[in-house]
Amino acid sequence: MSSRTIDIHPHVIANDEKRYPLAPLGGHQSDWSRSRPVTYQQMIAAMDAAAVDKAALVQASTCYGHDNSYVADAVAANPSRFTGVFSVDVLAPDATEKMRYWRDRGLTGLRLFTIGSTMTTQADWIDDLRVYPTWETAGTLGLPICMQMSQSALPQLVAMAKRFPDVKVVLDHLARPALDDGPPYAAAASLFHLAHYPSIHLKVTPRTFAECRRGKATPETFFRKLVSEFGASRIAWGSNYPASEGPLSDLLAVARTSVASLSQSDQDWIFAKTAQSLYPALAG
Repeated sequence: MSSRTIDIHPHVIANDEKRYPLAPLGGHQSDWSRSRPVTYQQMIAAMDAAAVDKAALVQASTCYGHDNSYVADAVAANPSRFTGVFSVDVLAPDATEKMRYWRDRGLTGLRLFTIGSTMTTQADWIDDLRVYPTWETAGTLGLPICMQMSQSALPQLVAMAKRFPDVKVVLDHLARPALDDGPPYAAAASLFHLAHYPSIHLKVTPRTFAECRRGKATPETFFRKLVSEFGASRIAWGSNYPASEGPLSDLLAVARTSVASLSQSDQDWIFAKTAQSLYPALAG
């Protein structure tokens, strides 16, 4: 087993709404953040119980929108355990100024939330000219960009990857491909096409581990193909805890079981080394 385990997709929710007011994208708070919130102190306890060394806390956009204060405070309080991934309104005139502000607060990644539980329609601005300054600034600051998006928008992502090849991209939940047709996974062809763009990295999450067990899919055949196309150094694990139900230790156990057929070296990349390459703050 890898000597380190790093999670690049947990979320934290404060227990003080006065200090950290709700401002969810889409206008209504996500069910999970209301029913099973986890503070950063509780996150550390869950990480300790699961033997997770470090984490890149991802802004809970469906709770706080673009106010990343709680993630920033969590990182400031626990810099040896956390870095953070923030969100900004990329269409706002002060988007790049806000990026620099949150970077100065110690957050080392950007997330663009273009569809999700509180935004059910895919946003159409991924490759909009108005977003170019965001990507240019991400390149200047060395910020990887997480993309929460659907398969339908992958052509827009490819356009941006071509235009900004030096900006590392992390595809949340693999953009939710259909895998139940099984090998050779023709229904996920648009996902595998992304292997041609070396800046694009993949985040495998509980949704991935569930989908690779549906229909004719198996974890062994799917992850063998995923690693053969992308290489393990472009794949990283994210728990999605607590948005995904269950203890963090259980979510990690499912993830490890799902990739058990891979070499130990590949597993080391998926559970730590890729995370460290994306977020050097986690490499200490």
